Amino acid sequence: MFNASAEYYDLIYAAFKDYAAEVAQVTTMLRRVNPHCRTVLDVGCGTGEHARRLAAEGFAVDGIDIEPAFVEIASRKHPSGRFVVADMSDFHMPERYDALLCLFSSIGYLRTLDRVTRALACFREHLAPGGVALVEPWLTPGVLDPAKRFTHTGEAQGVSVSRHSRVEIEGTLSRLLFDYEIEDHGEIREISEVHELGLFTTEEMMRAFREAGLDAEHDPEGLTGRGLFIARSA
Repeated sequence: MFNASAEYYDLIYAAFKDYAAEVAQVTTMLRRVNPHCRTVLDVGCGTGEHARRLAAEGFAVDGIDIEPAFVEIASRKHPSGRFVVADMSDFHMPERYDALLCLFSSIGYLRTLDRVTRALACFREHLAPGGVALVEPWLTPGVLDPAKRFTHTGEAQGVSVSRHSRVEIEGTLSRLLFDYEIEDHGEIREISEVHELGLFTTEEMMRAFREAGLDAEHDPEGLTGRGLFIARSA
């Protein structure tokens, strides 16, 4: 996961991820499908950037993430929300929510369809009557190109980070290899991470939603071109 790079996550993604546009789309969608939507659970909340911005739009937002450093950062960004360290395939929050979000392909980190189905069942259990779940999938099989290389950089307040990435494919598993070059107030160091995400077809994901007791629609474009599933309790 992002255990090695958590403190630099926002610096890297601020350079190319348009959180404002995504939150505007999510806000419009939630208010359209559930005009009374107020409470939101962000599953795989990361550093809480979506949560912070959604709260500014008037939603009451809580979050869970498996990475403790992310939960700490999210709690600082949005102190009125409740952020908990938890596995999205097996979590238990005391509330039920008008909407549940699982964005930026976080669902792919579950790696197998069995775990995806278990997670979706948890999502269903945490939806209030009339609630909706928005799930942004990882890329489908055949899309990733192992020959490609990417570099993303970010710089602010005496810290500069470059992340070089490539991908390996092994069956239904994609393996993202991240190598970081970090200059932090004159100190230079290098770190590496390996991220594994499952590759699932749209049909496999739709079947997982059905098995979890959710009726889902699929928007092939979604927020970022990766598609989006919009689901309600069956």
